[in-house]
Amino acid sequence: MTLRHFEILRAVAETGNFTRAAEKLFITQSAVSHAIRELEIKAGTALFDRLSKSVQLTKSGGLLLEEILPILSSCEALDARIGCLEQRAPLHIVSSITIAAFWLPEIVKSFQGDWPDIPIKVEVVSAANAIEILRKGKADIALIEGASPQGPYICTAFASYPLHIVCAPDYPVVHKELTLQQFCSEKLLLREKGSAIRDTLDSVLYLSGFTAQPVWTSVNSLALIEAAKAGLGITILPDVLVGESLSQGKLIPLSVQGLVLENEIIAVRHRDKYLTTPLKSLFMRITGSNLD
Repeated sequence: MTLRHFEILRAVAETGNFTRAAEKLFITQSAVSHAIRELEIKAGTALFDRLSKSVQLTKSGGLLLEEILPILSSCEALDARIGCLEQRAPLHIVSSITIAAFWLPEIVKSFQGDWPDIPIKVEVVSAANAIEILRKGKADIALIEGASPQGPYICTAFASYPLHIVCAPDYPVVHKELTLQQFCSEKLLLREKGSAIRDTLDSVLYLSGFTAQPVWTSVNSLALIEAAKAGLGITILPDVLVGESLSQGKLIPLSVQGLVLENEIIAVRHRDKYLTTPLKSLFMRITGSNLD
């Protein structure tokens, strides 16, 4: 049995005539008769009583019609929606913490203003995890900080932010310009290895022959800020996170010779992933770049 069999059965039931059913469906009367005969063979019973000038559903035919009407209704509803699948398909963004906190909310709000029917899932993870999720095809876009990943990706840098070296006003080295060696010997309050901030710092230090040995390591930037305010050491964090504390005088910027740090913000997509129209629109809102 096929949907065409069901459409023919419905048309015959509605018109009460094989000829009019054929005209309604733009097929031949013999095609209608053949389809009904196949259904009756499959059902093992007559589906229509052939009257002198019309046909009428038998009780068995009525039962079959009750079964197929919801199927036809669902198929017709799907047919009406099938050309709009892109406008309803969910999008999945993976993002690092800083981007999710300071850039992403306005981007998503703006996008949903034009695409209100598209669900957006946002997953906030480390940069390494974001790329792994993207590699497995489980995300549409990864928003990360720092260096562009290696692999089958297209990376577009769309912003950047400076990293500030800060400490409490009463921390002993406030009035000094530190050398890299002196900096590395201080009490350092740093993000965990694998975070974009830590990777940027470690890369610069490595190229100069130094290694950071922090006394605090945290995945939570707020914890590092509070530890620095308490005078427990020196931390390095984005300006968007420490700007308020600096303006209030609760933290003081430090100068370290040869240590100027900045992180790029990068939108990453898999080069082999199909780009829907809404996904292109989202990417353009994020990066300002048109993919067409």
